[in-house]
Amino acid sequence: MFKVKATVVAMLGDIEKYPCHFNYKIGDEIIWTGAEFKGRICPGVFMALAPKVIGLYSAGPRYVEANYYVPFWYAPPSVYDPSMKKYDGIGFRNVLHSIEDLQYGMSLLRPANSFNWPPHPERTVSKDNVVVCGDARTSVVLKLEAFDLADDGDCVTYFRRTMSILNKVLHKPGVAVDKIINEFTKEEIEGIYPALSQILVGILVEELELMEYLKIQNMKATVTDKGAKKLEDFKKSLTAEERKALKMQTK
Repeated sequence: MFKVKATVVAMLGDIEKYPCHFNYKIGDEIIWTGAEFKGRICPGVFMALAPKVIGLYSAGPRYVEANYYVPFWYAPPSVYDPSMKKYDGIGFRNVLHSIEDLQYGMSLLRPANSFNWPPHPERTVSKDNVVVCGDARTSVVLKLEAFDLADDGDCVTYFRRTMSILNKVLHKPGVAVDKIINEFTKEEIEGIYPALSQILVGILVEELELMEYLKIQNMKATVTDKGAKKLEDFKKSLTAEERKALKMQTK
């Protein structure tokens, strides 16, 4: 599971005429820790924010919405032309140039890089997770991203297991991913919640790789510099009793 950050990145409306009444500013952040939100959440974005937060919390940077897969975004602008029905089945004629957005116009609400001609060369439309507030006059835009492993609420147990995996790999760089579980004793595997299994280790390793704490190459794992720092910070957050129980000593 992952921590999620929502950052105010734009205001598409005329904020001189229609200021944000929640007083959001570019750069303002909302953080989901896995157990609570930190930061001010406008009611106008909360309902749209929640499902995206859950998606990113669960899937991390793998999460994209269904709209990402729609080919429609990469078609050019068009005009209705009944004479073309015999070709396309409905009757549209291509407009083979991009249409410039009007300042503060509704077309600014379309996803970035959509309906351009020539089309954007990479499949990026709706890849970013964004929320636009319901007040179309101001249209505050928040961009969401999974930025770290969740370590709060009921994520704590899984986070500790993930750090234990990181610790094992640190002491055996290049270990095969499917052999990581063999680095744990039977008591470490079955005596601590959640009990480890090949499938669970695989899921947690994937999360570590997504956050760039592990590097997987040829199905072998090594800890990155970023991962080593994360592990050391985790160790320092533990009590002496916890470090002894988890067999983790600080430098």
